[in-house]
Amino acid sequence: MAAIRRALLSVTNKQGVVGFGRQLTDLGVELISTGGTARVLRESGLAVRDVADVTGFPEMLDGRVKTLHPRVAGGILAVRSNAEHMQALKSHEIETIDMVVVNLYAFEATAAKEGATFDELIENIDIGGPSLIRAAAKNFRDVAVVTDPSDYEAIGAELAVAGSLTEETLWKLAQKAFEATASYDRAIAGTLSALDAGDAPASIAGDLAPPTLDLRVPRKQVLRYGENPHQQAALYSDGHSGVGGARQLHGKELSYNNLVDLDASWQLACEFDQPAVAIIKHTNPCGCAQADSLAEAYRKALACDPVSAFGSVIAVSRAVDRETAEEMSKLFVEAIAAPSFDPDALELLQAKKNIRLLEIGSPAPGTVVKSISGGFLVQSEDRPETSPDRFEAVSQRPPSDAEAQALRFAWKVAKHVKSNAILYARDGQALGVGAGQMSRVDAARLGAMKAALPLEGCVVASDAFFPFADGVEEIAKHGATAVIQPGGSRRDAEVIEAADRLGLAMVFTGVRHFRH
Repeated sequence: MAAIRRALLSVTNKQGVVGFGRQLTDLGVELISTGGTARVLRESGLAVRDVADVTGFPEMLDGRVKTLHPRVAGGILAVRSNAEHMQALKSHEIETIDMVVVNLYAFEATAAKEGATFDELIENIDIGGPSLIRAAAKNFRDVAVVTDPSDYEAIGAELAVAGSLTEETLWKLAQKAFEATASYDRAIAGTLSALDAGDAPASIAGDLAPPTLDLRVPRKQVLRYGENPHQQAALYSDGHSGVGGARQLHGKELSYNNLVDLDASWQLACEFDQPAVAIIKHTNPCGCAQADSLAEAYRKALACDPVSAFGSVIAVSRAVDRETAEEMSKLFVEAIAAPSFDPDALELLQAKKNIRLLEIGSPAPGTVVKSISGGFLVQSEDRPETSPDRFEAVSQRPPSDAEAQALRFAWKVAKHVKSNAILYARDGQALGVGAGQMSRVDAARLGAMKAALPLEGCVVASDAFFPFADGVEEIAKHGATAVIQPGGSRRDAEVIEAADRLGLAMVFTGVRHFRH
């Protein structure tokens, strides 16, 4: 049990520090502080002793040197049960420091700031702070180290009840402290390793390929198993956005496969500004639609492949209302993801005991990391939609307005179908999905075979170019009147000639959307 008589406070993030300082003062703890922290505490009426009074030296070198002194380090590092240590403190008139409350210069915020200069980065490398934190964490049995403002309340409550902190609490604080300094050093190393001396780090925040890939992310949840019952699994997330940061409102524990499918469905739903529904089975859409209302979008999405939709995962682009919930409740689904749920819709869906309901914030643009044997592949997210003004009609007949609108919808959905991908669509509704085929013409055949609705007059999206004219000939057999594809094949001329011969409108996007 560590009694707290003297605390050193030096924080960049001053959130809650006044309240915590007041709690410590009320418990009879002497406050020692530096610069801006001392000023904030004093302005709130708290008695504060300057570090300069402890060390006998003023803060110097523009604040670079404040706490680097034996009177500070000794007061933190002395082992209280070691008679020689305590005698050394007595001989040199050094007082013990029982708590260190420190968080670090905002290096990452500086690095993320547009136009930040090299010198700004260097000046935001904290020296004294990490030293204080490490010293206190090393001597955790005798010194409490507090690096996270969210811990102030719990620490204050424990001190108020017991007058001291347990060794368990001290150890948890030390573990968090070591992680804080490790994360800080990783941020510095990762940023500076990409620069030459004097470079302005204008592109640091978006640097995709740093010399070292840092994958340290906190574990959020241990999962029952992985893709299969014999595999172990866990979810790691910083909890800020997307499926990893979702709030589960109802239902059974999420499985590994649930999370994978939820991510696929959520990414597809987020393609649309209007009410839209994405129904996913084994990471591929088995239905997707947009409409004036969410309920109508759901009915249209379900009509694409109602058989495969059984046991699926669904994501929507709008708050789930009661009408949509009533429609969804007729089908067995594993999980539903939405920005929110209306109260009456939530109540209705919660009547189904096992269905997982997730509330998810918008996904932040990020980096895609894929593991391979012996390494990792990293790429930027395939997030931006190809702008319609880049679409180029290459056939003799341009698409009609209705076809152009349907092609834009199909192109968004095809991006989320495993390659090789062919998607049949019409009027904001997926009709047939040909996914994951080794041959593009086989994907065209599969998509037509899977269609539960008539294909006559539909449009088609292909995630990559047609290498031969046979793929275009295949989709024409099934009633397609227009097709959108990246272009870029050596046989583009032959493919365009086939479209003209068959009366199809063909649009090139210049962008490929493989999904492996």
